[in-house]
Amino acid sequence: MNEAFLNPIQSHEIELREGDGAQTRVSLRESCSLTKSPQERSTKDGFDAKTEKQHRKIGFLLVDGYALMSVASATEPLRAANLLSGSDLFSVTYYSHNAGKARATCGAYFETEPLGILTNQVDLLLVVAGSNLGDAENASLFAQLRKLAAHGVDLGGISGGGALLAKAGLMNDRRFTVHWEHFEELNALSDAYFLEQRLFVIDRNRYTCAGGVASLDMMLALVKSEQGAELAGKVSDWLVHSGMRGQDEPLRSRYLGSNTGVNSCVTAAVELMESHVTDLLTLDQMAMLAGVSSRKLQRNFKSDLGIGVMRYYMDIRLHKADELLRKTRMAVAQVAFSTGFVDQAHFARVYREKYGLSPRERRKKTQISRSDERSVANGGLSAAGSFSKIELSPELT
Repeated sequence: MNEAFLNPIQSHEIELREGDGAQTRVSLRESCSLTKSPQERSTKDGFDAKTEKQHRKIGFLLVDGYALMSVASATEPLRAANLLSGSDLFSVTYYSHNAGKARATCGAYFETEPLGILTNQVDLLLVVAGSNLGDAENASLFAQLRKLAAHGVDLGGISGGGALLAKAGLMNDRRFTVHWEHFEELNALSDAYFLEQRLFVIDRNRYTCAGGVASLDMMLALVKSEQGAELAGKVSDWLVHSGMRGQDEPLRSRYLGSNTGVNSCVTAAVELMESHVTDLLTLDQMAMLAGVSSRKLQRNFKSDLGIGVMRYYMDIRLHKADELLRKTRMAVAQVAFSTGFVDQAHFARVYREKYGLSPRERRKKTQISRSDERSVANGGLSAAGSFSKIELSPELT
C-alpha cells in the first residue's frame, strides 16, 4: 500500500512509503496553493502581499459518511483559481464536530479541526453530509451552527448539508436545495421550507447545492461573482468542465435518470409524481397537467416504461418510504403518511409485497446494521483502514 503525505509549506515534496519500508521522495515545483500564506508568497515568489486581491477563508464541516466527490468538486475550483490567478484568493480548512479523522464513504479521510474553535476564522462554512443524517442530527452541532450564524459567518450545505442547516433552523426564509433523496423528508417535516429542485441556490448568505459535481458549478459561480467571469472560465477549462451550469438549471428526474427516450408527457408525469408523494394526484390530474388525455398517458407509460401509470406512482411512493425507514428516525406511521398512505395496514401490506418484509422489520434491520457499523468504526478493523490519507497538494494534476 502506498501512502502520499504532503506538506506544501515546508518541503513541497511527496513522500511515498512502500510496504517494504523503502521511501521515495518526489520534488514538486513551486506553485500557488491553498495552504501558502501571503507572507510566504511574498518572500518565496516575489509576491507583494499589499496588492493581493480579497482573500476568502472557506471552511468545510465534514459529517462522517460524506461523498469524497462532493468535497473534491468544491475544493479543486478554489485551488485552480489560486494557481491560475497567481494569488492566494481562497484558503480552505476542514472541520468536524469532534475533530480528528472525518471519513468519506470511500474510506478516505481528512484530518479536521474541532468545530468548537470557530468564531470568525472563516468567512463561509460549508456543511458536507451524505445520505444518512441520523447520527449528525444532535442539539450540540445545531447550537454551534446557530452560534456561527449569529457571529456573521456565511453558511452553506453540500448534498445533505442543506438538510442539516434546515433542521437547525438556519434556512428559514431562504431558498435552498439539497440532494434529491432528502426532498420528501424535508417536505414532510415542514411546508415552510423554500426548497427548489436546482443544482445549486445562492440566497444572500446561504450557499447550497445538490452535491456531486453540482459542487463544482456552485464554486465556479462563487469564483465568477467575486473574481470575475474570465477567471471562472479559465478554472472551468482547466478542470475540463464542459461548461458552467447556472443555478436555475433543474435537477434530472431521479427515477428516469438519463433515459431520454421517453415521451415528454411521461417525463412530465414522473416529475409530478416525484413532487407529489404526500399529496397524491389522480391519473386524470396528471394527464391534464402533462397536456394529454388519460388514455394516451397510460398508453405511453406502457410503451416507454412497460408499466401502468398508477403502478409506477405506487413504486415511487414505496421507494421513498423505504428510504425514510432506512435513513431517518421518522415513526413508521409518519413515514406512511408522508408517502400518501392514510391506512397503515394497507401501507404495511403493499410494502411487504414489494420488499418482502414489513416496515417495522425494515426499521429494526437498519438499526442493527447501523449498530454494527459503529462497532467497526470504534475499534474493529474495516476495509476503510486500507485507504490513504488525502490532503491537498500545491499541484493540480
